Amino acid sequence: MAASAVGAGMDMGKLAFPRGQIENWGDSGVVVTSLRTDTSTDVDADEGNQAVGASQQGAVVCLDSSAASREKTGEHKTLRRLAQNREAARKSRLRKKAYVQQLENSRLKLIQLEQELQRARQQGIFIAGGFLGDHSYPVGGNGAMAFDMEYARWLDEHQRQINELRSALNAHVGDDELRLHVDAVMTHYDEVFRLKSIGTKSDVFHMLSGMWTTPTERCFMWLGGFRSSELLKILANHLEPLTDQQLMGLCNLQLSSQQAEDALSQGMEALQQSLSDTLASASLGPSAGSDNVANYMGQMAIAMSKLGTLESFLRQADLLRQQTLHQMHRILTTRQAARALLAISDYFSRLRALSSLWLARPRD
Repeated sequence: MAASAVGAGMDMGKLAFPRGQIENWGDSGVVVTSLRTDTSTDVDADEGNQAVGASQQGAVVCLDSSAASREKTGEHKTLRRLAQNREAARKSRLRKKAYVQQLENSRLKLIQLEQELQRARQQGIFIAGGFLGDHSYPVGGNGAMAFDMEYARWLDEHQRQINELRSALNAHVGDDELRLHVDAVMTHYDEVFRLKSIGTKSDVFHMLSGMWTTPTERCFMWLGGFRSSELLKILANHLEPLTDQQLMGLCNLQLSSQQAEDALSQGMEALQQSLSDTLASASLGPSAGSDNVANYMGQMAIAMSKLGTLESFLRQADLLRQQTLHQMHRILTTRQAARALLAISDYFSRLRALSSLWLARPRD
């Protein structure tokens, strides 16, 4: 009964009073204990739910943080790769630019080296050749070497005179002053023909082959020099306007030069054929015997005498060139002659420059 009453009372207490008034039941330890147990269970549940929520929230935050970290790491790697690509491209451009510049520098150095080697060779020739101050050449190969040195000096002086002539013509100086420059250049041309005459006497084959000139000049060489008729054709466009008398004089000069060149060329062909026939003679066989030896020596003496006429051909060719220049000078006015001399010098300067560029060209 008592337990039933207590249970009924507890049920009534639960139903009749709010939770806050349960404390008035001070004598009922059971009720208090029961209520405390319920409250503790609710608190623990709430705390558990809060702990789970906090744990889940922490897990979400951790996942979000990990994803963000991975995303930042990926962006960092992408930016780093882009930066590396840009740096590699920049270095590649710099290497290409440096390579192109190196090629250009190499080309210029080759041209400069060729000029320095030629000067050094000429200076060495001067020391070894024992060149005399009176312009006489030693016999043998040193004579040809000495001519090369003298021609290089002549060429330097010629360029200096051409520069002065060009400056005077551009400055529109008077005819009297301009004539002095023109006459100086003409006199200097006479000097090179005198040097060539000495060089021919020393080594006719050296002068005939034109080894004292550049390879491109040798390509257009005829009997140790330029063709007068071809040179007059080049000057035609640089001398206008011409009077009818001047035009007729230049045409006749070109025709006579062409005829003289043809005659010399035919003479050289005849000489070559005669030498070939002499050297190919059956009497020059290797068989022994005093008669055969005497015959051999006789035939070689004939070939030597024929070969000696080469000097005459070269002298006549240079004389033709020299006379053509002087006759052209007489036909033209002072200013026309100045323009003609400049055109001739510019033409041969371009040939020499072409040789330098050809020798310095890149080779695969």
